[in-house]
Amino acid sequence: MFTTKQKINFYETKIDLRKVIAEQNVKDSDDTVYVCDLSKLKEKYELWHKHLPRVKPYYAVKCNDDPHVLKRLADYGANFDCASKREIEQIMNIGVEPNRILFAHTCKMVSHIKYARQRGVMTSTVDTECELYKLQQHFPESNAVIRIRCDAKDAYLCLGAKYGCDAETEAPALMLLAKKLNLKVTGISFHVGSHCKEFAAFDRAISKAKRLFKYGAELGFDMHVLDIGGGFSGTEYEFKALAEVINKSLLLHFGDDNVNIIAEPGRFFVSEAYTLISKVLSKREPPVVNGDKPTKHYYLNDGIYGSFVHVVIAPGSSEVKHFVDDDNLPKPKFNTILWGPTCDSLDKIAENLMLPDMQCDDIVIFTNMGAYTLPVACNFNGLMSRKIIYYEKAVNKRESVYS
Repeated sequence: MFTTKQKINFYETKIDLRKVIAEQNVKDSDDTVYVCDLSKLKEKYELWHKHLPRVKPYYAVKCNDDPHVLKRLADYGANFDCASKREIEQIMNIGVEPNRILFAHTCKMVSHIKYARQRGVMTSTVDTECELYKLQQHFPESNAVIRIRCDAKDAYLCLGAKYGCDAETEAPALMLLAKKLNLKVTGISFHVGSHCKEFAAFDRAISKAKRLFKYGAELGFDMHVLDIGGGFSGTEYEFKALAEVINKSLLLHFGDDNVNIIAEPGRFFVSEAYTLISKVLSKREPPVVNGDKPTKHYYLNDGIYGSFVHVVIAPGSSEVKHFVDDDNLPKPKFNTILWGPTCDSLDKIAENLMLPDMQCDDIVIFTNMGAYTLPVACNFNGLMSRKIIYYEKAVNKRESVYS
């Protein structure tokens, strides 16, 4: 179990991965090692406020619930998107007030609704009649935010097939039902898809939300929350371009309105903060048949049941490289398949990679490993164990948190 009591190592300019590999005895251990640079969190928080100053981030706890991550983001001023009783409890246990939490799950267990009521977490998302009836029965004084569907044409993962109601038909009907049930509707939310590549989807969704804001006001609701969801890339170039689209759309549709604009970023904050150090457990080189290109198979000490389930939903989101003492020298590269350590043939990390020839105990580095890795990992076959080594720029020891 990872806690904030774990040691933080400080560096001046750059984390020395060679030193980490040596100090952690990676070649002689079966553990995979995460290197977490906590300074990246502050950099991303400042980047967010630079390009989306009007939008308050509610960090999606499900993306990475590392206690160090949660505590740092809370101290910087971020709010939180929680999907369960456990996540609410986890966030409140680090001193976050309930008004900084959004219960952002549209399919809630009744015991979790009761817990949210007990802890004073007033605002939650809904997208079905069933959820409205649950709120009426178990938390009638809560604030409901209607989640609509507006899918991006290009995203790693489409969420609309499971969550979000139709903005033209279902959403108005839900608002009418909420009125009949004497519930409060306070806003509209949407999620265009994980790691959205079609930025115009945000504009479409904001436009739909504006129409529903007007309808809600006609019904007498105090509509003051617009939740633009997640889907934000962690790269500065993409984020800046996306922010320009969002800011323009918010100015057009909500420019004069006193509306609290929020979002649910996850990957944006944590992806680049984590690097995974893995090693080669075994190697196979099948004979070349009928002139096919030679393919080298390597079996690593981590796989899709551990740190790499994200490759199923976000292929290509991590970069991989062979890491040896003379890795600056040019080497011939071969078609490569990387496998995880389990007995399951579905445990394939990546294929069609071009990597140098490797041997057992060689080190393989994966970058951008902070999103949807640690929280979803299991220990299938009892084969995988991992640890985290924390780092931070030395200058941050003397700086106050962002406010």
